Amino acid sequence: MDRGTRGELISRLAEAIRSVTTAHPLRVAIDGPPASGKTTLADELAIVLRAQDRDVIRATIDDFLVPRAQRYRRGQYSAEGCYFDAHDHAALCQALLDPLGPGGDRRFQHAVYDADTDTPSSPPTTTAPADAVLLFDGVFLLRPELIDRWDLRIFVSVPFEQTVDRARDRGAALVGSTADAAEIERSWRNRYIPSQQLYFTAARPTDHADIIVYNDQLQRPTWEVRPRSSIHRI
Repeated sequence: MDRGTRGELISRLAEAIRSVTTAHPLRVAIDGPPASGKTTLADELAIVLRAQDRDVIRATIDDFLVPRAQRYRRGQYSAEGCYFDAHDHAALCQALLDPLGPGGDRRFQHAVYDADTDTPSSPPTTTAPADAVLLFDGVFLLRPELIDRWDLRIFVSVPFEQTVDRARDRGAALVGSTADAAEIERSWRNRYIPSQQLYFTAARPTDHADIIVYNDQLQRPTWEVRPRSSIHRI
């Protein structure tokens, strides 16, 4: 494993992306528990790649949710509901991952759902350059339904207890309410952490990751590039 500054990590990930050659846009999964820092990492990586004149598509699993009533049909705090019912994987493949993959026409939509209005979303269809990079962040990305759709798989690892602290701090910064902090705690303890435990048991995501980023120390992260990683294959 390697340890370095935040900038060194992002440079290493950009180098890993440059080392992968595909005949279609490169589809990069940035997986990990809620509040592990996936979105921030993907945004930082996008800045570096764009500065290197790479066309970057940024997308997130939050834009491929199903309607709220379906997500919570097993109950607000159901871990099984979080893992099995929350996301529209068929739409994700149809609208984004398959068009950018082998044999795809590169015409994609980056979203199918608007979380603010709890309604379907239909942004304009865009055609990606053949050398574009999709940076897609979200939970449960290395599950069996999606595992073969990624050309590079990054897993952001943080101890579950630390994700609770980060979520609580993030919530307090936004609203500053004790009641909201209690609700965050309950959601993490009863829904999000158990759903991640279910995911680890069912899918073993870290076994399938090409790169694992240990993100518990944000400014001094550690990372591991797997020997069997696709970045070493031609």
